[in-house]
Amino acid sequence: MGLSVFEEQHNVILQEIKNITQNDWKCLIVDETSKKIVDNVVKSDDILNNNIATIELIEARRESNPEMDAIYLLSPEPHIVECLLADFELRRYRRGFLVWTNLLDPALRRKIDEFPGVRQLRASSRTLFVDFYPRESHLVTFRDPWSFPMLYHPACNAIVPKHMQLLAQRIAGICITLGEYPKVRYYRPKNAFHEASVLCTHLARFVQEELDSYAQWDSNFPPPSTRPQSTLLITDRSMDLMAPLVHEFTYQAMAHDLLPIKDGDKVTFHTVINEGTPDAAEKDMELQEKDKIWVENRHRHMKDTIDKLMGDFQKFLDQNPHFTRENTDTTSLSAIRDMMAGLPQFQEMKEAYSLHLTMAQECMNKFQHHKLSDTAAIEQTLATGLDEDYKKPKNILDSVARLLDDDAVSPGDRLRLITLYALYRDGMILDDVKKLLAHSGLPIQDTETIINLEHIGGRPIKQLKEQRQAIPPLFPADNKNSQDEDDYTLSRFEPVLKQVLDGLTKGTLDQTLFPYVKPPLDPNEDMLAAQAGSLRAAGRPHWAAAGRRPPENRQRLIVFMAGGATYSESRTCYELGNERSRDIILATSHMLTPQLFLRQIGDLSRDKRQLDLPIERKRHAPAHLFERPAPPPPPVQARPPQQQAGAPRPGAAAHPVARPGGLPSRPTPSGGAVPTQAMANMHINSSGHRPTTSNSSYDDGKAHKEKKRRNFLGLKK
Repeated sequence: MGLSVFEEQHNVILQEIKNITQNDWKCLIVDETSKKIVDNVVKSDDILNNNIATIELIEARRESNPEMDAIYLLSPEPHIVECLLADFELRRYRRGFLVWTNLLDPALRRKIDEFPGVRQLRASSRTLFVDFYPRESHLVTFRDPWSFPMLYHPACNAIVPKHMQLLAQRIAGICITLGEYPKVRYYRPKNAFHEASVLCTHLARFVQEELDSYAQWDSNFPPPSTRPQSTLLITDRSMDLMAPLVHEFTYQAMAHDLLPIKDGDKVTFHTVINEGTPDAAEKDMELQEKDKIWVENRHRHMKDTIDKLMGDFQKFLDQNPHFTRENTDTTSLSAIRDMMAGLPQFQEMKEAYSLHLTMAQECMNKFQHHKLSDTAAIEQTLATGLDEDYKKPKNILDSVARLLDDDAVSPGDRLRLITLYALYRDGMILDDVKKLLAHSGLPIQDTETIINLEHIGGRPIKQLKEQRQAIPPLFPADNKNSQDEDDYTLSRFEPVLKQVLDGLTKGTLDQTLFPYVKPPLDPNEDMLAAQAGSLRAAGRPHWAAAGRRPPENRQRLIVFMAGGATYSESRTCYELGNERSRDIILATSHMLTPQLFLRQIGDLSRDKRQLDLPIERKRHAPAHLFERPAPPPPPVQARPPQQQAGAPRPGAAAHPVARPGGLPSRPTPSGGAVPTQAMANMHINSSGHRPTTSNSSYDDGKAHKEKKRRNFLGLKK
């Protein structure tokens, strides 16, 4: 089995729990954030099977358990430290084994160290460096879409250093979890004019410092390995502004672009299972690594995906001929989906195929309804600078204008076209941008979105008669390997990351454009290592390569894309990794769809206070954590009956007795003395009869009549 960041993080977390429990029962205390990290890779049953009695949230109300130790797996946040100290103050558990998901701020650490009695309450304290979320075997995110405005919003300069420090710790955490001490390289754009152009330079230096500090602290890092030294490449969204805007027609990218897929703690698609049967039900289906159909097809072109789904289903029918009905069409997605509904014996397989057949069908419906074939043809020309014949395009503005007039083209696609056109032209006059927006029927506010491209390295606006020197592309277009089939003419564009990784794996990546933080003594060592690997592979007979397991000594390349990554870039990492026998891991703050990308660019001109950045929110421990449990009530003691002075004799009529101040005393029940003896014999939860008053029989009779009346009306209560 090849590398899986899922498995690596799973093993680190579970092993730490095992090391602490040592076959002794303990409680596991997590917070909302650390729970998401754990739940993403470890099942609760796996944790409970390792001598964990309970798993509880530190922010929630909990019963104290002073006779049991607790493992605190916590996020290093100020309000979480407050929660921890509240537990210490109440002696909620016997001792606490502290495990932090990332580095704890020195001020917070001092706060814990100075807590009275901490030596008896804290058994140990460790840092795991697991503050990240594996999403696929080779894809990691931080689930932090707010990273984009913090890095690129002009008003966020004051918080950029703190955020970059956090990013550096998380990136270093991925390397530490994988057991890698990589060479660090970064993207340094030429002739850059935007303020964030130094982002990668500073971030790479921060990451190098984090890795060096950890290596000094842990003498066993990195662990021994036969793999070549890994490389970490730090880049950002400004390296490629086209990739988030172009329609990508591989299955995963197309589905996230066109379908209402929810991207939260889980990636889900809402669909109807068993459609057309009495068992039809709506369900949120998860798109995950365990879904083999999803994993096999997500990077395929949609045409190939549909062929594969239909071919696999036909193969299933051939193996199970008793499911085939006569005169049944098995050449269309809808017919196959209807047949799937009649296979109750294969529920799991049926749901998986039904999900992907439905998603593929809906993607193709939108492809046809919104004329994406025409739109994508123009997008490919704008993104590559070449038409379908790989020549400089002519009359491109006329083609764009015709699409902007077409009602079938959605407003979102129109904005994407105008944005791509502005980047293709390397700048437009502002009035021309407004005219195109008005021609498209788009709000004038979208002008801000196009102008804001300047904050991430674009040049969308220029002055009248301004002469600009064209900026050459990072990599010249390579048309040798282009596919000539008509089905793939809408996929001519490839992300810039593909060329970067191609050069990185060959050892030919430009060291002025992608320098090292610590330059090697021999600047050609990467090229020599790549050539040596190629020669070894070339000398191996073909039969030796067929069917063998992925080698454990594959070099690992880690790419961090600041500002969000696209699904086309994720696909590129998998494809180049398989082609060059490397494990290429893509890490990013969050995954981008075209809609999210444009919305985040538009937000760069909003007031910073409207962004509600988490880093500026003030959070505190819940007040209930500081509440001390109420003392137990004293036991109720029976009092002997006393004959008070002035009390009426038994059988005498009760009269109000005057009290000082002229207030009458509390009236006693009519018809007898106060039942002091009966009251004295009563206890809480006593099964004895309640003493009755003179009108109690009336109440019972009334209740009996009321019950009969309600039963007559058919009421139960």
